[in-house]
Amino acid sequence: MGIFDKAKDAAMANKDKLAEGLDKANEMAQDKLGDKLGDHADKLDMVTDKAKEALEGTEGEGEAAEEEAPAEEEAE
Repeated sequence: MGIFDKAKDAAMANKDKLAEGLDKANEMAQDKLGDKLGDHADKLDMVTDKAKEALEGTEGEGEAAEEEAPAEEEAE
């Protein structure tokens, strides 16, 4: 198991905390930068939402890949 697999497993085990952290980072950036963000505030919200969607979309992805791998080996 490589370092990226370990990082992915840790992220999957803590999705709710990561999503909360994304929201806090977004809020902090908007508070600190305020008017300097201008039109980019909407983009920041969009990127935060996409990152949270990506966290939700990866659920079970690693498990499915592990289940498919032995089937491919047997077919050869």
